[in-house]
Amino acid sequence: MKLTSRGRYAVMALADIAKFDRQRPVSLRDISLRQNISLVFLEQIFSKLKKKNIVKSIRGSNGGYILCNNPTEVKLSSIFSAVDETVKTVQCKKESKKGCRGKSAKCITHYLWDELELYINDFFEKKNLGDLLDNNLEKRI
Repeated sequence: MKLTSRGRYAVMALADIAKFDRQRPVSLRDISLRQNISLVFLEQIFSKLKKKNIVKSIRGSNGGYILCNNPTEVKLSSIFSAVDETVKTVQCKKESKKGCRGKSAKCITHYLWDELELYINDFFEKKNLGDLLDNNLEKRI
């Protein structure tokens, strides 16, 4: 199982926006500097986030991005979906009659990994950006 940089960086950048300024737009340049993420990569990510109405852009000299919703309403699963990130623990398609390695049966551990995938996706469905902010506040005290 692998979570790509695109998914991780999307969550990091949105948490940055939620943390640093909920009223004024935050520039991708500032996020790039604070989070050490390539500006070009952020532009690609935010293009997708904007299309899925997770952020909106504000033009002008004080422009940047703001969240479309309150951080507690932005599920991590929605962020991953917006940037075409999927959490898969098995290589085969669940609905396929073929097995994991092209054979007629599923591998011996298939259902273990399949169940893990359900837990992981359920975890991301229950977590939101607000949870990330709350966790950081608790750890600083």
